[in-house]
Amino acid sequence: MKTRAHKKIHVAVIGAGLMGHGIAQVFAAAGHETTLTDANEDALREAPGHIARSLRQMGMEPDAILERVHLDMSLEGAVSDAGLIIEAAPERIGLKQRLFADIAAAAPRSAILASNTSVIPITRIGQDLDPQARSRLVGTHWWNPPHLVPLVEVVRTACTSDEVFEDTFGILLAAGKCPVKVLKDVPGFIGNRLQHALWREAISLVHRGVCDARTIDQVVKQSFGMRLPVLGPMENADLVGLELTQEVHRILFPDLDGGAEPSPLLAELLAQGHLGMRTGKGLRDWTPGQADEVRERLARHLIAVQAPTTTPI
Repeated sequence: MKTRAHKKIHVAVIGAGLMGHGIAQVFAAAGHETTLTDANEDALREAPGHIARSLRQMGMEPDAILERVHLDMSLEGAVSDAGLIIEAAPERIGLKQRLFADIAAAAPRSAILASNTSVIPITRIGQDLDPQARSRLVGTHWWNPPHLVPLVEVVRTACTSDEVFEDTFGILLAAGKCPVKVLKDVPGFIGNRLQHALWREAISLVHRGVCDARTIDQVVKQSFGMRLPVLGPMENADLVGLELTQEVHRILFPDLDGGAEPSPLLAELLAQGHLGMRTGKGLRDWTPGQADEVRERLARHLIAVQAPTTTPI
């Protein structure tokens, strides 16, 4: 008997923004009929154009793939016969809880219910669902941009059934992603806990006057960042030896930022209206052209990294 991981299913994606339309692109490219829904009619209408541009950027012909992407303004209509439903709404827990209550009421009782939250524990999102729906709830944390970054974190809760957890993993693997299993539902899962531990220390170094923000980026990109694609932190610790690792930690850990609150530097910048690239200033200064160049450079890099193993569908 085929599991859901080994057959084509109807996928519904809730939210047609950057993450949502990228996730829909992945499933449509893998041969699944995929429905996008969004309360914002403009975002929904523009999604196929964004998908087409992304596919062309990847060297893929969009027409056949876009035939499998369907738009539906009605959440109930989008999920009514879906086998996998992925929520990609803004990071507001109340919104996500309301969405999943509506989804669970309208979708088949066999459908996998998945959230693309990047930090909110899946257990909290599903806390008001009935036990049967909670057993079908799982986290699928995709990375931005979702059609170019291979990894997806599959997060189980204490209520998630083994079948749903394994089927979700298998569906993503068959769609060409690199899923990993997160066995405990902790805030931020794996990747964001690692990433933001680095960000906390980086912002602290700038706040303490050790260096400026540009230097942080230069140090990361031109030193250990160059090794990361082929040498993970656990591999590196074993490579240099755990004796040295322990000695370095004895000296270093007492001086690292261990704050439990966001850096005061962030509060200062936000109070001044400096939100990042979209306002022209954050931790660094940005012109619109410079911001666009960063996005384009990232896309070109991710496409080039995957080029040897990417086969157009």
